[in-house]
Parts: sequence; structure tokens; C-alpha cells
Amino acid sequence: MKHRHKVAFSLTSLIGLNLISSLVAFDRAIAAPPRTPDKSVNCEILVVGGGLSGVATAYEGLLAGRTVCLTEITDWLGGQISAQGTSALDERPTQRSQQFYSRGYLELRNRIQRKYGELNPGDCWVSDSCFLPRDAHTILTQMLKDAEKKGKGKLQWFPNTVIKDLEIAADGKIINSAIAIQSQPPKGAPPLNTFTLSQSIEDAYRYDNSSRLTKTIVRFIPKAAKEDAAKWYVIDASETGEIIALADVPYRLGIDARSYLEPSSSSANNDPYCPQGFTYTFAMEATKEPQPQTMPAFYPQYAPYFSYELKRLANFDLVFTYRRIWSPNKGKPAKFGGVSFTAATPGDISMQNWTWGNDYRPGTAQDNLIYTRQQLQGTGQLEPGGWMGGLRTEALRKAEENALSFYYWLVAGTTDSQLGDGVKQPQTNNRFVSGLNSPMGTAHGLSKYPYMREGRRIIGRPSWGQTGGFGIWEIDISRRDYNDEYYSKTLPADMYRRLRAAVAGLEAVSVIEGKVPPDKAMRRTRSTIFPDAVGIGHYAIDFHPCMVNSPPEAPGNTERPGERRGAGLAYPFQIALRAMIPQKIDNLLVGGKSIATSHIAAAAYRVHSFEWSAGAAAGTVASFALKNAIAPYQLVDDLPKQEPQLEALKRLLQQNGNPTAFPDTSIFNENWDNWK
Repeated sequence: MKHRHKVAFSLTSLIGLNLISSLVAFDRAIAAPPRTPDKSVNCEILVVGGGLSGVATAYEGLLAGRTVCLTEITDWLGGQISAQGTSALDERPTQRSQQFYSRGYLELRNRIQRKYGELNPGDCWVSDSCFLPRDAHTILTQMLKDAEKKGKGKLQWFPNTVIKDLEIAADGKIINSAIAIQSQPPKGAPPLNTFTLSQSIEDAYRYDNSSRLTKTIVRFIPKAAKEDAAKWYVIDASETGEIIALADVPYRLGIDARSYLEPSSSSANNDPYCPQGFTYTFAMEATKEPQPQTMPAFYPQYAPYFSYELKRLANFDLVFTYRRIWSPNKGKPAKFGGVSFTAATPGDISMQNWTWGNDYRPGTAQDNLIYTRQQLQGTGQLEPGGWMGGLRTEALRKAEENALSFYYWLVAGTTDSQLGDGVKQPQTNNRFVSGLNSPMGTAHGLSKYPYMREGRRIIGRPSWGQTGGFGIWEIDISRRDYNDEYYSKTLPADMYRRLRAAVAGLEAVSVIEGKVPPDKAMRRTRSTIFPDAVGIGHYAIDFHPCMVNSPPEAPGNTERPGERRGAGLAYPFQIALRAMIPQKIDNLLVGGKSIATSHIAAAAYRVHSFEWSAGAAAGTVASFALKNAIAPYQLVDDLPKQEPQLEALKRLLQQNGNPTAFPDTSIFNENWDNWK
């Protein structure tokens, strides 16, 4: 086997990085670990990432009787609702009222209800369900055990485990095996979750043992399969698209260039350094008496950033109760800025996740968190054995400091970067909650992993209508009218005509032929209907934009201009199977936030129920492909012609309680006003 990246680097002086990025003929082989792997583990489905999408993948795989290996960098299942601390379910009212979700997500909600005797033990106002992150892990663990028993599958769970390298076949089409590193503290060392992620992540990706971690090297290999069947499937359900970067399949990162598909883009060109901000959440408890508050030494560096953001939000109780995750004693009714809530009482615990607070929003090549392909090459991470997770450790460290500083600002700060003096008042009747038995499960009190709103996003395979690679774009989901003169004046005439034609629904042909002027065409009032839909989602297009200057916390820094233009309401939307199939590798599927969406569409395709639906689809597709000896791309390669096996897959999903379309979805149904 050839070492693709070594060959590529030897050619830099001849052809340059830009040309290297287009070379796909070389195949990547596995780097020999420093010692023989400690064990080999057989899988039919290898799921990388134990967030909601990874759990959903495993859940469906186990119910289908499959042997599932599930790895996770932390020791908690659940991602957003556990290790990342955002245990407040992001849902839209109509979908919630109709309970129109995947069967596993419904089961999760039911078990939360049974655990507490109510769905919202936090009495928060951002959601109908706010709860303790540590309990989410326990609930999901039991769900997988029950699915394993019911479906007669086999779950092999690998917490504190990272994928270090891949062995890809000589033709570049199949992942043959994967090398992972599982870590545990040696005797006498501090327990896991003592150190922050920035202090431990580089150690976790090194083969050698350290004073903090003892490593077990695991080789994941396919389970023997019946003749002619694919041997196994690897599912990238990681938070940042680790496997698609490590496997070096085409992907996007950050802002997409403005086009008729993405007309609200803030940039005429691609900008990979400006994905959405990420957040270290933390918990704080209301107390009866004032508490001593110690200012972190680094607080003055971050203080100029913090703000309530808007006057209607400039109220501490409003912010505290926004994502309150535990409320044993219900407080008195209160109201501020048009929001009704119950006042905080001693013993209440709130989880903080605030844009002008613990969001950390780098947006330049000097401080971005998720390395681009070129940065990965420059740091040697695409060399065999060189993978270190693909993240900038310094960005993690500063985000941790920023979060700790935000807590101090909440309880002791008197400045506000957006609203000026006289707005922020100290609130010392609170304490920072930390400890291994705390809601976040860490000695330092921050979430085990930051809440990631956006990572790398694959470019799907060429498809009819999208010859450059399939993707789901802004216009596929947005409720925006596009009659705003901004579009007619900003977009080139041909781009504007194509935009109006693309959203014209049944009048599209007339616009293209010039029979109907672009600004006279009736706007389609639904999302794009995909013939290969395998899941659903619904949420607003919600932005936490990157900052213009480096560092993000610099005094006077501003959000990237125009980033919020694409924000707004979205129609109920679908997950296309083509958005889950990467280029080049046939036994790799994407089950999480790294599906083929644009930067703007990803702002809606990132919440809890979507992640579950995408994972349920990935687990079902992998099992279906194994059973029928067919690669996933073969289910969609003849579209728009009829695909009988694709239809069989969709029937299976629906029979299993995993919807692929919302009620009454049809090209003739233009009435979605009731879907709030």
C-alpha cells in the first residue's frame, strides 16, 4: 500500500498545495503503532462518536441484531445533552405537539419523564425539557442495553476512546480497519475528568503511556460476513467530522460562497475559518447567602466581551432560568422583556450557554478551532500516525478560560460590552458547581467537551442537478421570501434569476424560460422534497457568528457582518440519503452534523431531534446494506429514476417508527403556516 500523504508532501515543491488538494489517486495506509495492538475487535457497524447521532445509530443497529462498536472521546453517552452539557431539548412547537419524531427520540423523552416524574425538572423557559446532563448518560446507557436485548444485537462500548488511524484499501474505496486508543488513568493518578479537554486531548491521541493515562491500542476490524455482502460500515458521528478529515474525503468548513443556492451568505468566497461559535457549558447554583467569588487571573482579558446582548434580555434572573436544569422548589411567577418564567430559588441549578458569554467565536486562520485540510497538512496530521484530533488546542484552552470568566462576570461583573454602563449588577448569591459528582461530571466544572454547533461537512457525490457534489442548501429549507431588495440589488442578474427559479416551485420552468419575470414568480412555501429522504428535522436557522478580529475577546470586536442575514424560520425539512454518503469511500456514512449541508442550512440541521433522526437513518442504512449486499451509494445512483431498493429502505424506516417525511408532504401542499 502507498502512503498517500507522504507522496503528496514529497511533491509540494513541484505542484503546490492547491493541486495536491485535488489529488485523490493515492491511497492511504495505516501507520504502524509503536507496539502490536492490545486487542482486535470485530464489528459490523463501527460508530465513531457517542453523541445523540452515534447513540441513535447504535440503537437502530442493535434492534436490527447487529454487532455495534461505539467509541466516544469522553466517558458519557449523549453528546449535546450530556458531555456537552446542553441538556435542554431544542424543539419546534408543532413537531413537539404532534410528537412527530423518531422512535428512539420519543423513547428518550419518555424516559426523561419517567426519571423525574415530569419532562422539565429544571422549570426552564427555553424548552419543554431541561434536565441534568449526568442523568442523560444513564438514560441512554439503559436504552442501548434494552435495544441490545430486544434486537439480539451486541454492543461493544468504548468510552475514553479516540480513532488514531485508518487502513484504507489500495483502491481507496473501503476502510479495512481502524486503530483506536482507549485511555485510563494509571494507579495513583488523578481520575478521568480531573483535567480540562485542552489539558488532556493531545495526550489522548498519543500512543505512548503517560503519567496521567495508560493506553490500550484497539484495532477494529470487520466481522465475518456472508458471501458478497459488504464486510462492515463505519459511521462518522463525531462532533467535528473527524473521520471525514482523517479519511481525506471532500468536505466544506465554515462559510460557503454566495450563490443562488446560498444567497444570504456573508461572503462572496468560501471562508473556512468562520464556522459557528462553540461553547463550554457549566452549572451554577442559586444560594440563600452571598458566596465568596474569586476573580480568575485571566478575567481582565475576557471581560470586555461579555454582555446581556439585548435590553429585553438584561436581567440576571431571566438568564439564570433560561436554561435552568434543576428546580426542586418552584419559584414565584416573574416576567421581564415579555418573557414569563418562575423566579430562581436557593438550590436551583442553571446551565449556562450564552452567545455573548461562554460562546467562543474565533473566525481567523490564527485562532480557528477546527483545522482546515491545509492546516492539517501543515501540522502533519494527515501523515500516517500523525492524527491528533484535528483541533487547535490553544482555542480549546482559551474557550475554557472564557467560560470560567463568564461565570465571574455573571456573579461579580459590572460592565456590558453591548449595552454600556449601569446595566450589569453583581449577583453573589450563586456558586460555581464542580466535582466528579456534579451535573457536568468534571472536577473543573466545565462540560467534558464543548457544545459544537458546526464541524466539517461532507460534499456528497455528484448528483442530478448538483454535478459538483450533492448538498442541502439555504433555499432548501428557509422561509425567507427573497423579495427583499437586498437580493435583487446584491446578486448578479443571472444569479438572482436562478434563485427565483429555484424557489418558484411549479413556476420554475416559466421563470427559466423567461415567461415569468423573476420578481413576479410565486415563492414556493415548503422545503425541498428529496426522493431519497431518510429522516426529518425542524428548527429555525439559528446563528452564533464568528468574530471579525483575533482574538475573539478583543475589546470592541464585532460579529462577522452579514452572518445573521441567513437566520430566520425554516420549513419542516428532510434528511437526504445523498447528504450522508461521502465521496470516494463506499463503506463510510455520516450520521451527525457533518452531513452535506451548507453553512446556513447547518444552522438548523444541528439540534437534538435532527441528530437522532440522522443517526437512526445511518444505523438502518448500514444494516440494510449489510443484509442486501448493496453499497449505500447504489441506492441513489440512478435518481431521479425509480430506485426499488431505496423505496424498500424507506418503507423499513417508516415501519420502524423513523419518519422520512412530515405529514402531508407533497409538491402540491403549499400550506405550512401552522408548522411553527
